[in-house]
Amino acid sequence: MMIEDEELRTLYKEASADHIQKIEAGLLHLEKNPLDRVPLEELLRETHSLKGDSRMLGVKDAETLTHQIEDILGGVKRGERVLSPQVFECLYLGVDAVRKIATEAVTGQSAGISVFHVLAQLMGAGVNDELSDVHETAASNGTAAIGEPPTAFKDAVQTKEPVEAAAEALAQVSDYQIDTIRVESQKLDKLLTQASELAVTKGQIGDRVAEIDQILALWEEWGREAFVSRLTFEELERNTPELQPLQNFYNLLETRLEQLGGLLNRLRTTTSEDNAKLETVANELESGIHALRLLPFSTIFNLFPRTVRDLAKQQGKDVNLLLEGGDNTVDKRILEEMKDPLLHLLRNAIDHGIETPQERQSLGKPPAATIRLRGYQVGSTVSIEVIDDGRGLDVEAIKRSAVRRGVRTEEELAQMSTAQIQALIFAAGFSTRTAVTEISGRGVGLDVVRANVERLKGNIQVEFTAGNGCLFRITVNSSLSTTDALIMRVSQHPYAIPVGFVEAMQLVSPQEVFATEGTQTLPFQGESVSVAWLADLLGLPVKTPTSTKALHAASKTIPCIILRIGSERLALLVDVILEQQDIVLKPQSQLLKRIRNISGATLLGTGEVCMVLNPTDLFKSARKAVVSVTVQELTQQAQVKHKILLVEDSIPIRTQMKRILETAGYEVTAAVDGADGFNKLRTGSFKAVVSDVQMPNLDGLGLVAKLRQFQEYKDLPVILVTTLASEEDKRQGHQAGASAYITKGDFEQGVLLDTLRRLI
Repeated sequence: MMIEDEELRTLYKEASADHIQKIEAGLLHLEKNPLDRVPLEELLRETHSLKGDSRMLGVKDAETLTHQIEDILGGVKRGERVLSPQVFECLYLGVDAVRKIATEAVTGQSAGISVFHVLAQLMGAGVNDELSDVHETAASNGTAAIGEPPTAFKDAVQTKEPVEAAAEALAQVSDYQIDTIRVESQKLDKLLTQASELAVTKGQIGDRVAEIDQILALWEEWGREAFVSRLTFEELERNTPELQPLQNFYNLLETRLEQLGGLLNRLRTTTSEDNAKLETVANELESGIHALRLLPFSTIFNLFPRTVRDLAKQQGKDVNLLLEGGDNTVDKRILEEMKDPLLHLLRNAIDHGIETPQERQSLGKPPAATIRLRGYQVGSTVSIEVIDDGRGLDVEAIKRSAVRRGVRTEEELAQMSTAQIQALIFAAGFSTRTAVTEISGRGVGLDVVRANVERLKGNIQVEFTAGNGCLFRITVNSSLSTTDALIMRVSQHPYAIPVGFVEAMQLVSPQEVFATEGTQTLPFQGESVSVAWLADLLGLPVKTPTSTKALHAASKTIPCIILRIGSERLALLVDVILEQQDIVLKPQSQLLKRIRNISGATLLGTGEVCMVLNPTDLFKSARKAVVSVTVQELTQQAQVKHKILLVEDSIPIRTQMKRILETAGYEVTAAVDGADGFNKLRTGSFKAVVSDVQMPNLDGLGLVAKLRQFQEYKDLPVILVTTLASEEDKRQGHQAGASAYITKGDFEQGVLLDTLRRLI
């Protein structure tokens, strides 16, 4: 049967699950500690409460079985029964049946439970009679038939006297108040995202305050200039009375500047106050919503003791599960997403890691193994560890399985470190089992665990000591709405990467990068780390610096970010590392649901859209990436100076321009006129020509026209720098074939250098 009232259904779902979980936990404790009678009282309270809830909402079958469980526990308390292994098995059977019946009452889906048979086994718990004699046992307990509740049960469900029932009902109505409100988690998610947006808005307002400060600084500068101008004007006015109207203008200007200053100062003060209030409200709102989503680790930890007990028993192993950090709270979604990965890790530990009691004793270990399930929070990250004291990982078995399943070749394995080899257990399709087992997931490997963790933008790592156990550590960001991210720029575009994956940031010298057989490596903390251009991984062109200055800078240091996931590291080369800041991660739309290397997007305070990178994908992409340009090749380009031919008949101008070009990193060859320039061009190789127009022997226009007659000089950049500034002169220069025309009257060295960079 299903409870008809929706609200009562929801209440019973939560209450029954809580009671059943506590009953099961109490039984597990008593099974390990049969002499400890303290939990027995708690068990009796929980079974009594569950029985009362079931009776109140008409879940008769759950009420009947819970009453019998309560009866058994009461007998133990009175010393009339002994908690033997058979009794425990019957109690577990009864609890499982009650759980299924409670689910049926909530969902309406048939539990498929034979209450008759379950009740019979509960009544026969601890009695050596055959099942056929259960009827007598039931009769001795005051039950007319096996399927009929005991007499004590009948008495318990007798209706109270009308007066008493009415008084209790009136008391309940008069005392009724709403203490809690149920809110769908999706609505909380939306509120949390909106609250996090306030953090971005707060930062943008902070930028506006900074802009007001700049305006104030400009106003103060104007005020100083106006004061100096007025003093100068007053000096002039004493000798020139006709300037009185201008004096009036200066007075008015000073008045207006003073008024403007007052307005700006008030605006700055009020904006700062508003920003401070917004910051306080935004922080309190965000932390308040976070608190609403927090649940203790015990919410999921308490699901596992029974599972571990049953799986260990099935395999003939003895396992103690220790739960640590259950009181620590964490976001509800993290707990939901972690349930299946943790279950898989526990099953895996029992199946692969834990030895049988006999094996453990032969190794000098206690016969009962220990698995620790530990949860804790450090800074902005949450970690959950599964630690066993079993046999640890078998590296050789991992290598054999990797080759057998085609995950890696023997040659590749020979080049891998131990940490990289043990990380293979997370590869898709990897398993050291040659046959499917029910315990460790019917052939489903740890890649599924990793995928679940990565959905939360987290990572999983493994540590082990051969023969002494294994540790799996899952680490995720404690906040799923905002992320502390490192902002960088690649190919003029901003990108963000979660700081939790960043191990270090540094400037790398090209001499530190070694290129071998198409791969690049960098020494870092005693090991070789793979190096990749982030632009290569994102499918962007790796732009070689176009200016000589930039080339020289690149030849000295390159910004580098060291990423780490578990035991693996990756060094990413980027253009610029900008800053570290909290960002609001906006998920991809359905059309862009799974773009490799990208996990979402955010909006920076500048208004720019910034893609948020997926570190796990970057590691995968790095294994397949083709290096477009090595660091060594970039260095070689930086070391090659572009050769420029300078044609100028004026010695002072030629000397000055030669200095300008050489300072910019060019190798300059000078010629005294057009004819000299043409001859030197024919005997050398130049990237560009910078020439005057008016020169003896062969002027600049004639030089350009002559060069364009030769096929090899058709595209050679030629820049004319001259005092001839008329439009007709410029037209003639372009007609002759000049690439650019710069007049000496407006000459600035920046114009020349920018023109060269653009043309070369």
